[in-house]
Amino acid sequence: MDVAQKLEASFLSEMLKSAGVGKTPDSFGGGAGEDQFSSFLRQAQADEMVKAGGIGLAQSLFEAMKGHDDGAN
Repeated sequence: MDVAQKLEASFLSEMLKSAGVGKTPDSFGGGAGEDQFSSFLRQAQADEMVKAGGIGLAQSLFEAMKGHDDGAN
């Protein structure tokens, strides 16, 4: 389940990036430093989203992996 939750967090982080979360503003931005650390902020936000229940992707992935593992035995 831990692996599925990490994958969901990575997916959510990319979705947050696409939505513009952590994007440096054109004026009064933090410059290169802000650009460097915005990915950490997005990842932390995605991790918290998963801890709060996420979007259900982790559970679906977990069930799929569990079913696949049961079939291999």
